[in-house]
Amino acid sequence: MEKIRKFIDKPIIKVLSGMRRAGKSTILLLIKDEVLNHVPDKNKIYLNFESIEFFTVNKAEALIEYLKPLIKDLTGKIYFFFDEIQFVENWEQVINGLRVDLDCDIYLTGSNSGLLSGDLASLLAGRYVEFEIQPFSFGEFIRCFDGKAVSREDLFSAFVKTGGMPFLKYFNLEEGPSFKYLNDVYNTVLVKDVLQYNSIRDVDIFNRILDYAMENIGHTFSANSIKNYFKNENRNVSADTVLNYLEYCSKAFIIKTVPRYDTAGKKVLKIDEKYYLTDHGFRQARGFSNTKDIERVLENIVYIELRSRGYEVTIGKVKDKEIDFIAKSENDVSYYQVAYNIGNESTREREFGVYKSIKDNFPKYVLSLDSMDFSQDGIIHKNLIDFLLEYGE
Repeated sequence: MEKIRKFIDKPIIKVLSGMRRAGKSTILLLIKDEVLNHVPDKNKIYLNFESIEFFTVNKAEALIEYLKPLIKDLTGKIYFFFDEIQFVENWEQVINGLRVDLDCDIYLTGSNSGLLSGDLASLLAGRYVEFEIQPFSFGEFIRCFDGKAVSREDLFSAFVKTGGMPFLKYFNLEEGPSFKYLNDVYNTVLVKDVLQYNSIRDVDIFNRILDYAMENIGHTFSANSIKNYFKNENRNVSADTVLNYLEYCSKAFIIKTVPRYDTAGKKVLKIDEKYYLTDHGFRQARGFSNTKDIERVLENIVYIELRSRGYEVTIGKVKDKEIDFIAKSENDVSYYQVAYNIGNESTREREFGVYKSIKDNFPKYVLSLDSMDFSQDGIIHKNLIDFLLEYGE
């Protein structure tokens, strides 16, 4: 909200993007009803295109006809709030027309990043700003349960399993209803924002590709490795199909593609990328154990946390070794290694040793769930839960 406030009443379109059910509509209504509470209600026009009321307002012409009587006699600035705008065909032309013809401030939400490509980019280049709405971080998750007699460690264990989709608050940490809800959201996102949106017919292959990516979060793999995996099961799937399906999932904000950065050559590598989930709770809901694969899930949590803090994040390649994350923001750079436990000396040597080849003076961290401080040689060791809770203090 603090980031968005800086753009309110500025002549630039505000686009709230992100996975379905991550909280975009709630933030849109907060802007409408609380931040802009001084504006007369008639000057605030809110349309939710998931509502039955707007099922027939699904083309640009229909949207224009719907809006005409609402804006005809209005004086003063008009505020438009369009929720899930991607359901309207050629919507970008309407938005551009409103921007040109009226004294207005426009807010949009959408659940597919294809929203910001093609015609929109051409029509509105330089005239919009995007905010990706993430599921709850652990800091936000823990505040949902203020007043409950539950330790932060137990809350973190729950967070590792269920993730941070906001609606989980209403299930009071009960795993059964939480996973049922996550499964339903997952299937809705797949059907509406991936399968239907991209006209995918081979649903079985698609599900198997996404399941492979979910099972292997934090592992380096290529489209060819998935292709070979299917070949061993006597299924022919091209590398292009794999890449296209993963790209569709990325555009629906289900997964994040993380490139590798060569610290020696100072360049981003487009091979052997890693994939993480926008919300790791879907992984457990799909039948993969987050506690069994705790190291990779902790990586996923840290990656999303860094993204939520506004960092551009890559994986670091240091000769034949790898740094989990390099986080950059303007002139700020920091390095992160993530581990479950570094009580063992050989594990500490591995996690700290990767930094020996990095000669700059930017902060270098090792994050783990250990309570003892193992900092050494200028490399900072932090308890992972402390790290997740420190932002915004």
